[in-house]
Amino acid sequence: MHSLQTLVSEAAALALTPNEAEADRVMTVCNACRYCEGFCAVFPAMTRRLAFDKGDLHYFANLCHNCGACLHACQYAAPHAFNINVPIALARVRKDTYAHYAWPRAFGVLYARNGLTVTLTLVGALALFLILTIAKHGALLSTPSGANFYSIFPHGLMVSMFAPLFLLACGALALGVRGFWRHISPPASAQGAGAGAGAEAARNALTLKYLDGGHGEGCNDEDDRFTHRRRAFHHFTFYGFALCFAATSVATVYHYALNWPAPYDLLSLPKLLGVTGGVAMVIGTVGLFWLRARRHPDLRDVANNGMDVGFITTLFLVASTGLLLMLAKGTPALPITLAVHLACVMAFFLLMPYSKFAHGFFRVAALLKFSIEKRTPKNGQNFGD
Repeated sequence: MHSLQTLVSEAAALALTPNEAEADRVMTVCNACRYCEGFCAVFPAMTRRLAFDKGDLHYFANLCHNCGACLHACQYAAPHAFNINVPIALARVRKDTYAHYAWPRAFGVLYARNGLTVTLTLVGALALFLILTIAKHGALLSTPSGANFYSIFPHGLMVSMFAPLFLLACGALALGVRGFWRHISPPASAQGAGAGAGAEAARNALTLKYLDGGHGEGCNDEDDRFTHRRRAFHHFTFYGFALCFAATSVATVYHYALNWPAPYDLLSLPKLLGVTGGVAMVIGTVGLFWLRARRHPDLRDVANNGMDVGFITTLFLVASTGLLLMLAKGTPALPITLAVHLACVMAFFLLMPYSKFAHGFFRVAALLKFSIEKRTPKNGQNFGD
């Protein structure tokens, strides 16, 4: 009886969901056609397989950058009866993977279904809690001494609030990525791993190579015209976030190693990094919102709206309230602005493992597997570098 239950459990785990079944159908047609073989990494990876299991479909989904080039080139796209739409089919599976590998999984499912609602509700609740806390101590509309926000929330208190959240989020995210990697890349498939594969995967991720449409001319956003706008706005968002993280890291070194506590002058390194990063994130997120509104209807997946918009909204709120916090320095608006900004950052940490933030790590894992595969001969064939 135990063995039968185990077999039933394993069969259920291997069964394809409706989104996976549609991706399997689409990729099977693509594997027979192979017109797009010279496009992004999805198609060379596809051609190494005659059939696809669940892990393969999750792998393809996270290799896909949703550039749209294959859809605009496809002879089997609607109104053809085959109705092939690789970007949408893989986008739906990709969204499911974030919830499937999330830890705990229930949190991932909740965010995947109600991303924007969860984001705004959490930010609002945390902001209200922090504002009421400040009001209880009579500092809500007062100008802090020396315009120092540590007089509102002491440094030790802020560290005790954010450090556990950050570590918990990183741990949950690491467990999710570990589960994804183990599913798409069994141990025997990692024989080609090495510095070359890792460097190539990192380069492709950091440059967003596969947002060039497979030909270097960019994505198809609204029509058949190629553009690098999506790549540029993604770069603004990612590198803006990296600069803000660097600002926090430098400030931590200043505080603990050099005994230089905040606040810092505008021309100090933490402030320069933070302001530059915040402005870049605002430009990037606003640009991504704008592109979503203008995208071709066949590339706009309504089912993913909540997760996509919720994540972009979180990044926009973190960046914009951070910049407003700098402008509110020395004014009675500082306490409320600080409470709202801290609420946005706390919400970001809490949602980090379950939001689309995870897609960067899943995509790097998929790109690493692709780089390893290229170096692994199969049936006498090696795809090279």
